[in-house]
Amino acid sequence: MSITKKSLILIFLVLFIDQASKIYIKTNFVLGEHVNVLSWFKIYFIENNGMAFGMEIISKLFLTIFRIIAVGALAFYIHILIKKKVRTGYILTISLVLAGAAGNIIDSVFYGLLFSTSDIYGQVATFLPTGGGYASLFHGKVVDMLYFPIIKNSLGETIFFSPIFNVADSAISVAVGIILIFFRNELNDSLESKKENDVQTAK
Repeated sequence: MSITKKSLILIFLVLFIDQASKIYIKTNFVLGEHVNVLSWFKIYFIENNGMAFGMEIISKLFLTIFRIIAVGALAFYIHILIKKKVRTGYILTISLVLAGAAGNIIDSVFYGLLFSTSDIYGQVATFLPTGGGYASLFHGKVVDMLYFPIIKNSLGETIFFSPIFNVADSAISVAVGIILIFFRNELNDSLESKKENDVQTAK
């Protein structure tokens, strides 16, 4: 199997798992509802307007457009890596980053149109509601549900790990960790190549 096919399979597999989990949570859970899977792992439904782990910066529209541009750049980067016959593991790891970024883009771009509002008062969202979705194109909220309150203080407050995230966020975080541990040379080579190209362009 070619590396291109492997990359595409990984991207679509992550996207499928990410979107399937989000759609299930969105259409079956009330906002804020949670289920204890283990003492240190909960399914906890929240939504956010921002980046990974609920961080919010600048405007929603800017963030969505930035994500789309980033995914386009990653796709082009993967194409270059394949042409250069870089190690398969590195290409697949970058594909994992792309899949994670694309997963959250789908929420941001389309969920506002496709789903009704989720709220804390017993309202479970419906798919393709009669009155239209809860927001316009590019203004959807990202669905998060994975919560790992591993360490708590005496008051029951979570010390570690407090962010609630999703499969897409996980894909990005895992990929970054793999790159830093196993593929630093490939990353450095890419950064050096970019610097050389920038210098040539400036001349």
